[in-house]
Amino acid sequence: MSEQYTALSKLVSGKRVLVTASTKGIGFFTARELARLGARVAIVSRSQENLARAANEIRSSTGQSPITIRADITLRDGIENVLSEAWRRLGGLDAIIFNIGNISCEPCYIHEASYDDWVEAAKHHLVAPGYIASLYIRKLLAEKRSGVMVFLSSVSVKHPMPVFALADTARAGLVQLSKSIALRYAGNGIRAYTVLLGSFDTPGARRSIARIAERHGISFEEAWRRFVIEMTPLRRVAKPEELGALLAYLLSPLSEYMNGSTLVLDGAMTGCV
Repeated sequence: MSEQYTALSKLVSGKRVLVTASTKGIGFFTARELARLGARVAIVSRSQENLARAANEIRSSTGQSPITIRADITLRDGIENVLSEAWRRLGGLDAIIFNIGNISCEPCYIHEASYDDWVEAAKHHLVAPGYIASLYIRKLLAEKRSGVMVFLSSVSVKHPMPVFALADTARAGLVQLSKSIALRYAGNGIRAYTVLLGSFDTPGARRSIARIAERHGISFEEAWRRFVIEMTPLRRVAKPEELGALLAYLLSPLSEYMNGSTLVLDGAMTGCV
């Protein structure tokens, strides 16, 4: 382990963390990096096959064995079950990292969206994180414990990208959710943050870019270059360890005075501050 990882591991080692939608993409990167830093991680998916694969990959790369929970966090029962199961199996939860996949119609424009598409966006990006926050805070208050929530969102909330308008309209509320949690519950040792992410190389990102390429009548490679790589002066996507390092800091007491903040991790892709 590098000196940087050794220092970071002191911030999160032993912390009990639930990461939702965590067998692929950004959720998987999050779970793996936190496990690498010594956190005790619970991962979640609707697919038992995906859970087994992700758990094996985390175990082989970090030496840590994550807790696996099969649940659909777009459903009320799924949200309730995943929180109670993670709490029970980890003996409590020090933190929840909320992540969720793309809605099925995206990338799509507003005029193409159906009623069901809007409902799906709201369930994914507002109802699910809001309800899991309600349940988690209730348990923390009942047991007089402290806890941290981090909501992973997109920088396109502040820098609109029309083909992702449905998701961004719904998850814009996460900024208010984090601030509201901080204002009401900071005195109880409860913290919340929203992280606005730029581009990562994930299966979901590649699917979206493939659809955008088809819309524009260009190759995937051209679309990836134009809409991902050349969007940042760094000419690259974000690295999983960069996200892991930020989350380690947010889960530690060092970030207490930042409670309720919205942070941008986009490689200067946008003008957001």
